[in-house]
Parts: sequence; C-alpha cells; structure tokens
Amino acid sequence: MQAAAARVDFLDWLAQERRASPLTVSAYGADLAGFLGFMAVHLGGEPDLAALAGLRAADFRAWLTRCANDGQGAATRARHVAAVRTFFRWLARHHDVDNPQLALLATPRARKPLPKALSETQAMAVARDIGELTDGHLAQRDTALFALLYGCGLRIAEALALDVRDAPRSTGALRVTGKGNKQRDVPVLIPVRDAIAVWLAVHPAPSPDQPLFVGARGGRLSPRIAQRTIQLFREMNGLPDHATPHALRHSFATHLLAQGADLRSIQELLGHASLSTTQVYTSVDTAQLMDVWHRTHPRG
Repeated sequence: MQAAAARVDFLDWLAQERRASPLTVSAYGADLAGFLGFMAVHLGGEPDLAALAGLRAADFRAWLTRCANDGQGAATRARHVAAVRTFFRWLARHHDVDNPQLALLATPRARKPLPKALSETQAMAVARDIGELTDGHLAQRDTALFALLYGCGLRIAEALALDVRDAPRSTGALRVTGKGNKQRDVPVLIPVRDAIAVWLAVHPAPSPDQPLFVGARGGRLSPRIAQRTIQLFREMNGLPDHATPHALRHSFATHLLAQGADLRSIQELLGHASLSTTQVYTSVDTAQLMDVWHRTHPRG
C-alpha cells in the first residue's frame, strides 16, 4: 500500500470515527502531504508503508530541517510533528506499521514571546495623563489606578481586588494578594500615594470594606473598563498596540532593570514564584539595547 493512499484512509478515519472538525482534517491533510512530499524526494520515490516503517530518526530530522529552512516557525513545525505522530499511531493500529525511530524526534519548542514594555516617556504619559479622558471623580480614579499599575508593577486583577482599607497612606507600602493567594509588600512611591489620596478624597463610598477602585455604578471596577480606557488613550496619543494595563507591569520591571535593580528584588516586587520567570526581562533589556544600536550606529 502506498503512503498516499494510507493518508487518504487516515483522514477519512479522522473525520468519520474521531469526528474531528473539517478544519482539523484539512490541517492534518496539509501537514501529511508536506511530509510525504518531502519523503518522496528524500527517498527517491513515492514511499510505501514499508518505507515509512524503515525511516530513521535522521530522515525525520531532515524533514524538520527543510521546514525550518523554508521559514516555518517552531509552533508550525510542532504541529507538523503532532500530525505525523498521530498518523503513525494510526498506521501501527491498522496496518502493523511500527517505527520506533519517531520516538527519538524531539518536538520543536516555540520560544515564548518577550514581554513588550513601553518606553519610560510613554509609561509616564499613561500614568500622568490618562485621567484627562474622563470627567469628574472618575478622572482621579483612572489617574490613581494607572499610576499604581506602573509605579508598583501590579497585575490589573491585583489592583482591582484592593479595598479602601488596603490603600497606602503614611506607611509607604502596599500589601498585595497575588496568584495562589500569596501576599507581598510593595513599596509605593510618593507620587503614586498622592494620586491615591486625591482619589480617596472624592471616592463615592470610602468605607474600609468598599472596593478601592469603583465603576460608575458603584461596584468594583471591571478590568474590561480599564482596558478600554487605555485603548482609547493609546489611540488618541499614538501609543503602540501593546500599550495595555499589563504592559505597565512589564514596563515597571524593565525600567527597574535598566536602572540597575537586581533580579531578585524585581522578583519579589512582581511576586514571581521562580526567578526564571523574572529572567525574561534581561532579554527585553538586551533587545532594547540592540534596537537602539541598530537605529543609531552609523553601520547599524
């Protein structure tokens, strides 16, 4: 039996018995067509089932190398490998085609995208001017919220979970409950503390058990409202698309690192359980440095 015919039977099984979606069947079909097309050239002829059973790990790696040379990313190549492995498992069950060499093939791992930070000027503009978008006491609320996000590096959920009793006053520190209900103390800069004090002075319900940041109707402020606010601000001020509430947290860490802060301190401030999570910001700082070099060096 030729491999191309087995591919057709496999796709029919995938659609009929596994009830895979048409998009999944189409994607698997394209992935396997590319794989078998490469093997036909690599082996000097259209492979049959015996040829598939005899493929070596080096043959599979040669196929992945060609995919990489064609510009396919790690995520795409990982999907190709998953399709081929599913196909070979089907061959083993239905045609007794067993190829243990496939187990030696490592799945390509996609690199996690680097966190995108704003420049210091952009982050400061958000923290200082975003209140200009709204009227009345909501202007003070937005200024306090976004100053807190950038000044303390909080997640938006952490900031919106705060109650009035949690607001920093004279102590200069803020106790935050992060992921896994882990608490950490974060120092608060005087400008951030002042912005929160201005907001508390006009807070519609400043009792200790009320949310620190409330919506127009008095309930706890929704993250979606905060996201819409900064979206409008970036559109009006020409900021990049990655200017989001979470980008202010990335900016907090990146700017601290650029000013000489050590990773262990940044880890504690961000509430990361592992230092390896914080280390990604060293790559961000290096990437920004290289970008400046390419844009400014005469031979960049």
